[in-house]
This record gives sequence, C-alpha cells and structure tokens, in this order.
Amino acid sequence: MNHELLMERLFEILINWYRVAARSFIKEMHESGMSSNSIHTEVFWPSCNQIDRLFRNDHLTALSYRMATRLLRVMVDQTSITLEHAPRNGKSIFASCGPSEGNELGAQIAIDLLEANGYQMTFSGGGVAADEILAQVQETKPEILLMFCSAPGDLPQIRHLIDSIREIGACPNLQIAVGGGVFSRAEGLAEEIGADLWGNSPQELFDVLIENPYHRSEVNQPNAGSRKVRRKAA
Repeated sequence: MNHELLMERLFEILINWYRVAARSFIKEMHESGMSSNSIHTEVFWPSCNQIDRLFRNDHLTALSYRMATRLLRVMVDQTSITLEHAPRNGKSIFASCGPSEGNELGAQIAIDLLEANGYQMTFSGGGVAADEILAQVQETKPEILLMFCSAPGDLPQIRHLIDSIREIGACPNLQIAVGGGVFSRAEGLAEEIGADLWGNSPQELFDVLIENPYHRSEVNQPNAGSRKVRRKAA
C-alpha cells in the first residue's frame, strides 16, 4: 500500500469521526498483509504525532483534535487485540504519561508495542500525582519506570520525581526512561533531567532498552556532583 496515501486517508477518517470507515480501514490494512505490529508502528504512531503537531500549531480545532484522538484510540484498542507477542523477557515496566488525551494515546501505542515485545506492563495513564507514582515504584519495584509523551508543563513533576527517587534511594537498580512528546522536540532534555534512557518512538525506545539493559545516567550516580550530560550509549 502507498504509505503517503494511507496516511492521508486515515487523517480524513479521524478528523471527521468516520467510525464505519475506520473499521473498514483496519480490515483493508490487514488484508493487504500488514501485521498489527506494523500498523501500530508505521501507521498509528505517526498519525498520533501528526494530529498532536497540527493541534499544537493551531492547524486543528479543539473539536477536530478530540474527535481524531478518540477515534484513533478506538482503532488502537481494536488492533492491539491481534498484536503478535514475543515470549516474556522477565522485565516489568511501570508507565505513566501526561494528562492530555494525546499524551495517553501516544503512551498507549508505546505500551502495547512494549508488551508485545516481551515486557510486563503496568500503565497508570495521565494525571497521577508524583507521590503516588513514587509509592507504586517503591511497592512493586519494576525494573523500568517509563514516562511517555509529556508536555512542557509536565516537566517539573517529572524532574521532581526523578530527583526524589534518587535522593531516597528507592529501587537503586531502577532504570528511568522517557520518550515522545517534549523529549522528542528538545534535544538533550532527557539527559538534563536525569533520565537513564530515552527514545523518540516506541521502536526506538524498545531498541534502546534492549541495547542498554544496565545503563545508568551519570547524573544518577552517587557523588555525581553537578548535573552532567552524557550521550546515549550506542
């Protein structure tokens, strides 16, 4: 299928809330030979980014943005049922995101794909207070804390949460990962706030987690002194 044409058709479906056409669209993609994993990665994820970018640049009304986001979430839910799952890898991820609908949609796509790639996922959604996230991390002790698709207004809470986790020594082996949203638009931001790993897309985030299973940011090491910037491991 022509990818550019595919994206144009999906965009038209989303902003006009064509529910029947949305179901037919999913069926057509599957009949063309696309797997649900590819649909999530190659169609839904870039569509989510496109909708978010257009809305932030005032090229979409609030009404069109909400209709598009909600219908795309329905499509993601439907397609996630048929994702192909790899064997469990024994690692758990607790994930949270910003409070907006777009944040939750982007995070959900990423979480579906990470789960399909073998991770045990727990997802709080958006709008959860930092102290509750911290309490959950201390209680369940996941290998990875993931904060995905955040807006600039979420950064103070994320920075405070990372600092609190390190200062009290909660889960010393915990990796903190961030991705999407403002982290994709501001180079070096993930490093500056003390994240261990980051990725601009679900696939990139998965690749980074696999390639750097024990990596810790220099700013998170004991006696690290002032914040330092470290390039992501290759």
